[in-house]
Amino acid sequence: MKRSTDRILTTHVGSLIRPAELQEFLRAVQGGKPYDENAYQQCLTDTVAAVVKQQADTGIDVPSDGEFGKSISWAQYALTRLSGFERRPIREDKANPFKRGADRTRFAEFYAELDAKEAVSTTTEAICTGPISYSGLGELNRDIANFKAALGKVNVAEGFLPVAAPASVIPDRKNEFYKTDEELQAAIAGAMRTEYKAIIDAGLVVQLDDARSAVTYDRMVPPGTFDDYKSWLEKQIEIMNEAVKGLPQEQIRYHVCWGSWPGPHVSDVPLKDIVDIILKAKVGAFVIEGANPRHEHEWKVWKNARLDGRVLIPGVISHATNVVEHPELVAERIVRLANLVGRENVIGGTDCGFAQGPFYRRVHPTVMWAKLEALVAGARLASAELWGRAAA
Repeated sequence: MKRSTDRILTTHVGSLIRPAELQEFLRAVQGGKPYDENAYQQCLTDTVAAVVKQQADTGIDVPSDGEFGKSISWAQYALTRLSGFERRPIREDKANPFKRGADRTRFAEFYAELDAKEAVSTTTEAICTGPISYSGLGELNRDIANFKAALGKVNVAEGFLPVAAPASVIPDRKNEFYKTDEELQAAIAGAMRTEYKAIIDAGLVVQLDDARSAVTYDRMVPPGTFDDYKSWLEKQIEIMNEAVKGLPQEQIRYHVCWGSWPGPHVSDVPLKDIVDIILKAKVGAFVIEGANPRHEHEWKVWKNARLDGRVLIPGVISHATNVVEHPELVAERIVRLANLVGRENVIGGTDCGFAQGPFYRRVHPTVMWAKLEALVAGARLASAELWGRAAA
């Protein structure tokens, strides 16, 4: 994994807004409607090449493929790559797990209005009905090949592919096959290791996306206690560590956020209460949300938290507002963290993905690119301050 050895490098969380020509095919794929398979694959190859080039032209040092190859969301996509799951419609609105949580309980009127304007994306539930194994090598190898071909045409530091961490794979899944949920989780982790290893073996950095690690506090407490949640989180880190055991840590990033939905988030678990558990992850870098009004103050956590030589990729750009951050603010966010953990240990990033699936986005595409431009400009300003004007 590259480090900021002579200037602050830039990256993001991974998911980018899909172009209209690709969405047309993805709607057909999701809806089970007929489409031209060869035309779809060519469109996917072309759009990945275009989005990687645009990232490079913008100045992003460590780009992704935008998650363009996933026909469902960042977490549900695993349904197309794991055997053993069955999808069933959620028949009652109150049964939808995406409509639960302390935040939704406190702000019920707000969420009723939000849901009326922006429907909850998940309308089916996933049930494990048989043994889990990895069955998505065809899709995975295609995505790797498309991304590496695109990287070969640009000048960047390296590339990363974001995939779901075990705890976030098909969240709110139900178990009708394994004796215990722990057995189910272990089976998922064992299967997903195939994906993690293949990405690393291809010479890429793998990013394990794990919004569920922090979001579960909102779903669990109350009625559960913080100790209940802490025990759960510690177990998830253990399971993830087992999934990456023996894989090179320096090629693994771990992304933690508090969910991307545009809500109050007053029930988010504080970073200071879980950072010690998160840092037990056997990875080389931590991609942590930190640019939004609910969590920006948590940069102070890094005064005492120990990275032990690993990399911090803080969110210095928010994915959830159309207001474009000023580069001077971006630089300020970077510099204060670099002064705490060392400039070589910081890479500028974003809070979360700009698109939570093929058809869900938080900002307009033109705003997304303006935000990434602000990230690059802010990193240059930070580099000038941290290394001297010649470094910028």
